[in-house]
Parts: sequence; structure tokens; C-alpha cells
Amino acid sequence: MDALIAQLAAEAAAWSTPEIVAVVAAILYLVLAIRQHIACWAFALLSTGIYVALFVEARLYMESVLNVFYFAMAIYGWYVWYNGGRLELSVSTRAPGFHAAAIGGLVAVACVNGWFLARFTDAVFPYVDSLTTWSAIFATWLVAQKVLENWWYWLVIDAVSIFIYWSRGLELTALLFVFYVLLIPVGYLSWRRSYRESR
Repeated sequence: MDALIAQLAAEAAAWSTPEIVAVVAAILYLVLAIRQHIACWAFALLSTGIYVALFVEARLYMESVLNVFYFAMAIYGWYVWYNGGRLELSVSTRAPGFHAAAIGGLVAVACVNGWFLARFTDAVFPYVDSLTTWSAIFATWLVAQKVLENWWYWLVIDAVSIFIYWSRGLELTALLFVFYVLLIPVGYLSWRRSYRESR
């Protein structure tokens, strides 16, 4: 038991301060997003700004690009929620056909993007990284529009991301995504309740 505690302490000491700050900000983002609180976007700005650099260092280039997008979407999300607050922006849903078309498009784009990364860069997991990145871009747009089904996308994206981050030495970020996966049902049920109340 002492050996396990010593090993965990050594691993914790190896975590970088920027990664710790990014993880804490990301947790605050998710908790506030579940509560549909506009302050979530401020923590998204902080977290994503740090992750841009961390993912370049880990050679997860699409993840870095994704965080540039997240940074921009944090500004967009704040704008939509701020203006939507005055217009009573509420949780909505999309038809299954919408999601089927979206998933087909995401797979197609990820295949092309993955081929490009595999052919011209030293990226690790080029196809998986591309699929999670493009899916996360779409899911982030769904969050900004308050579309209920965003939570299902995040469940798959975050579960796959745990493996990616752990294998690249970003253990704290992998644990963050374990936490995300555990909170996704809470977010879904909270938003579904808001959806039903709005109807």
C-alpha cells in the first residue's frame, strides 16, 4: 500500500502546473454548463487556451486545433447564451435523421483528415484524433445552441479521449475525461428536465 501511495504521489508531482489549471477550469466549465450558467464560457476560454499548447507538445495536432476552435466557440457560446437569455433561449432537440446525416458527415471528414495527417505529419492516432476532433466541433456547436443530444456525442467522444490522453502521458487530462463521462448523465438529465419544462 505504501508503494502505491508513493507511486501516485510521484505521478502527481510530475503533473505540470498548466495542465492542473486547465483541468480545474475544464471541470468548472462542465459543472456550470450543466447548470446552464453563462460563466461556463469564461472557464472554457481559460482551459482551452492552455490546452492549445499542451496538445502541440504531445503531438496531438488535431486536439490542439480543436482547442483553438473551443476558444472561439467559448466567445460564440457566451454571445448566444447572453442574447438568448433575453430571448429565453431554451433546450431543444433535433430529429434522428439530422443526427444520422451529421454522423455520416463526421466520419467522412475524419477519414479525409486522418489520411492527410497520416501521410504528411508525425501525428499519433491520426484517424481517431480526427474523428474525435470533428465530432467535438459539432458537439460544441450543439452545446452553444442548447441542443439536448449534445450529451450523447460527448459520451462517445470523452470515452475515446480517455485512451488517447492516457497513452500520450496526459494522465491528469485523462482523469478529467473520466470525470466528464461520469457527469454526462447528470448533464443530460438536467437539460432534459429543462426541455420538458419549456414545453
